[in-house]
This record gives sequence, structure tokens and C-alpha cells, in this order.
Amino acid sequence: MIDLVKNKVEMLECGAFKYTGIVDETIHLVQEKQLKDAKYWKLFVEQYRKGNADDHDRGWRGEYWGKMMRGASLTYLYTQDDELYNLLEESVYDLLSTQDELNRFSTYSLECEFSEWDMWNRKYILLGSMYFLDICKDEELKKRIVNALVGHADYIISKVGDEEQGKIPVTKTSIFWNGLNSSSILEPFARLYVLTGFERYLDFARHVIKCGGTDGFNIFEAAYENKLYPYEYPVTKAYEMMSCFEGLLWYYRATREEKYLVAAKNFANKVIESDITVIGSAGCTHELFDHSIIKQFDPAYDGIMQETCVTVTWLKFLYQLLQITGDKSYADHIEVSIYNALLGSINTEGNERINTTPVFDSYSPLRKASRGRATGGLKDIAPDTYYGCCIAIGAAGTALSALSSVGRTEKGFQFSLYYSGVIKTKTPTGSNIEFRISTTYPVGEYMDIEIIPDKDEELTLEFRLPYGGKLYVNDNEIDTDTVTRVWKAGDKVCIKTNLKIRLLKDTDILTEAAQRKERYGVLLRGPIVLARDARIDKDLDTPLTFQTDYEGYVTNKVVETKAPFRTLLAFELELEKGKHTFVDYAHAGKIWDDNLPIAAWIKINE
Repeated sequence: MIDLVKNKVEMLECGAFKYTGIVDETIHLVQEKQLKDAKYWKLFVEQYRKGNADDHDRGWRGEYWGKMMRGASLTYLYTQDDELYNLLEESVYDLLSTQDELNRFSTYSLECEFSEWDMWNRKYILLGSMYFLDICKDEELKKRIVNALVGHADYIISKVGDEEQGKIPVTKTSIFWNGLNSSSILEPFARLYVLTGFERYLDFARHVIKCGGTDGFNIFEAAYENKLYPYEYPVTKAYEMMSCFEGLLWYYRATREEKYLVAAKNFANKVIESDITVIGSAGCTHELFDHSIIKQFDPAYDGIMQETCVTVTWLKFLYQLLQITGDKSYADHIEVSIYNALLGSINTEGNERINTTPVFDSYSPLRKASRGRATGGLKDIAPDTYYGCCIAIGAAGTALSALSSVGRTEKGFQFSLYYSGVIKTKTPTGSNIEFRISTTYPVGEYMDIEIIPDKDEELTLEFRLPYGGKLYVNDNEIDTDTVTRVWKAGDKVCIKTNLKIRLLKDTDILTEAAQRKERYGVLLRGPIVLARDARIDKDLDTPLTFQTDYEGYVTNKVVETKAPFRTLLAFELELEKGKHTFVDYAHAGKIWDDNLPIAAWIKINE
């Protein structure tokens, strides 16, 4: 048994959450419209059955099955939907039938293997299968899966490894991104070591770390030294780099080598400082770390930006850090990503692109632009049938939006995100407990939680208090975010927060922006970014003038209103030259019409 570093915050068990509201609705939409589509599960497996589906263009068709299986398995942890589970189990059996005589699962032939995206695809076979193991109900099937993964991994390490052993170094198995994509296989190998206890998988993880993530530059050492920002690295591909650091955290948990926890935390902090935008994503130039915190309001580039793969991987990485460290500040960033970049990517209107109706959009604009401009990672998987990387990864993000909300700690529970509904779980001592949460946050300012334990019990409850929130227990204000007491049935907790609208100006981030011809600002209300939508106001180019107090809060008259389409919230602001309506970013531009753009960062007079 591997002595893993114990998470300070553990995910609750399958079926513990029964939420209502937009996050719950989104999870079920994704489940019904995407995850239950048997046609695509069969097509994903077919890429492996062919054995060379990616040869002709050295593509990544082999990633789709594992990405979708990860998101679907996490979704099942929340919904416990039997129809979904049966589809997933059937697909796992189908995939197992494609393992070849060398124990390979690959969409690359022997002649083309270990080039470009082959290792990346093999990574996703490992990861998707491991996530299914977490929900698998059949012990014999579990054994079969593990045996298949062992054979799959053993073939990899027979060919990839230290050069002096006559093998291919991991960073030499792809010409893309100096091998960064291949190096992300670190996570499943660290996890496979935990799963099996086989030292050879830990040795291979050490090989990946020794190679440094990219050929010629060690991203792990750079993060540990904490001098450079990730956008200053020679390779800046955001999604793949964050995936490597997810693996580094698993390696830390397996080995207790503190250096690598420090490196991962340093990396996260540097990304927050330099590259996370107001909507909680990164990469304002395509999908690259590019100092996005200042590029987000720079009109010099108007192409695709902020890939949904980046958003979801950022969420997963933050949640892993939250679990390991218990630091609730990571949940601040998770919340912003959920309510803006992630929910904004959902195709609620059923828009079509290239003969498909993708559930997820691939890119999130910030300045004046439209949604639905391109499908990221687009590949054909059958005649006139296409899929994309962002479509495949999205379900992991929507599921984690709920699963990351409340976790069990050594002495109680940590509340990180707040949704209306009921949580039924067990205390650390094994007693039953129920939490009934009533809130409209982040539309409303109150979060009410009723605690109903089966028996009176001393527990430590930790609460994230967003935006200067105040904590009350049985109507008594508490001057801390952590309460240890004997909780009784009917005890009530209330959190009241401040959701005034604030204007963030470009000069608040970059002083030199004051010299620019065009000035930009964005309105924020709690975690929600407010945006303009051309369906309401076709003129998004005329600069607006706002009145603010010394803290940046808007003092213009603000009235709640209704938009001519569904929103989470909408406000009419009375400005100097008329009234203008702003809606939550996640619901702006959902019709994917180039003639009806949206804008989060808007032109302002200063």
C-alpha cells in the first residue's frame, strides 16, 4: 500500500450532492446532450480499433475517448445516472477489445509510434481508464482494466526512457512544443504507481521529471526557482504545461518530495499573477501563456483566445491544489472560472458547427468579438463527422463545478463554493450528516446553511467567505472563517457578502495604458464579469463614462432589468449619455453570430 500524502480536503462520496440551479442544470445538459450519445463512444473506440487512425496527419484522435471518459466518470459521481454508467461500462469493454498483441492501445502504427501526439493519446487511455476505475462496480472488470493498463504502460517504458539504456527520452517523442505534450504522461504514471505499487512506474515518472517537461528547458526547476513567469519559458503552451504540473502534484503525493509541491504552488501563483484573466482563463493569443493579464485589454490581437481546454485544466489543477493544501484562496479562482469562462462555453442554444452540435464552445472572447468562431482540436473521426479537444474535455469542468464545492477534512468539512441544494454525507467519524443550503449567490448576497447531524457532534467547519463576507452562526456574528463546536440538528450558518459593481480599469493593471489612444474597463460583480451584448445594444464601440468612488465601485444609478434572452443577471446602468444594459458574461453572445458580438472589456472614457 502506497503511503500517499493525505489530502487536507477530500472529495465527498458518489451521490452526496443534490443541487439545483445553473450548475446542476449544466451538468445534466452535458450528460443528456453529450455523454449519453452512444454513437460517439463507438467512434472514439473505433480510432483505436483501426490501429493507425492518426498516422496520416500525426493527429490526436486518440485523446477523445480518455478525455470523455474522465469527464463522464466525474459526472456520474454527481448524477449517479444508471443509463450513463451502463454506456461507460460498455465503452470500456469495447476499448479493451482493441488492445493489440503488444499490449498497446494506440492510434499510431508501429512505424509511426512515439511521434507527435502518440504519447499524449496513450496518456489519455491511462487517465480515462483510471477515472472509470473510481466508479466501476464490477471487481472482475476492475482487475481486467488494471491488467490492461499494466501491459499498456510496460510497452511504453520498454521503448521510452533514458537514452543510455537505448530508449527514446520522453521529450524526444514529439516535435510539438519540445515534447511538452508527451511529458504530461507524468500524471498517469504516478497514479499507476499508486494503483499497483510497481516501482518501475515511479522510475518512469522520475525520468519524465529529469527530462524537465521540454527538450532543452526544465519547467519544473524553473517553477521551483520561481524567477520566471510561465509566459517567459521557451515553450508557453498553457494546457499541456498545466497538465505536467498536475502530474507533478501526484508525484509529490507518492514520494513526499516537498520540492515538487513548492514548484507546483509557485507555478500556480505565477500563472495567477501573470496570465489569468477576469473570466478565469488564460491565453489571449491562441492557447498560449502570453502575459494574458495585460493582453486581455490589448486590441492589437483579435484572433481566437482562451481555449476551453485551458479553462478546464486550470480548474482541475486548482482543485488538486485545494485538496492537497486546504488553501481556500484557490476556490476564489475556481469560482471565477466556473461562472464566466466555463459556463460561457456551454452551447445552450444548440448552435451547429461542421455537421455537429457541440455542447462546448472552444474559445472565449474578451474584447468585442463573437463566440463560436472555431472548433479547437478539430479532427474527423468518420466521414463528415468531427470532434474537438475542447468538446471532449468540458464535462470534467462542469462535473468538478459541483464536486469541488464541499469536501471532508480531518475534523469536519470545508465549504468552498455555494449552491442551493442538499448534501448528505458522513462525518470523519462515520456518522450521517446533512447540509441544506439555500442561496441565490452569486446573484444574491446571502448563503444560508442548515446543519442536521444524526447526533450532536463536535466538528470543525471551514467556510470560504467571498468578497469580504461575514459569517453568522445561529444569528451570532463570528470573527473567523473556521468554527469548531458541537453541532446540533437545526444549527444555522449564514454568510453575507458584498456584491456591489466595481469598475476595473486597464490602468489598474498596467499604468502605461493611460497613454494609449483607446482605454478599456470591465465591470465586475462578485465573481461575475458583466458584458455588453449586441442583441441589446448594437453600438459596442462608443466609449462609456462611469462614475466611481475611491474604491472603484460604480456610483451610477443601477437597476435590475431583464434581457431579451436568458441570463443569470442583468443590470441597466444610467450613464452620462444614456442607459446601457449589462448581462453576466456566461450568457452573453450565446447565439454564435458574427454580426452580434459581445464585449467584456469595453472602451471607456477616462
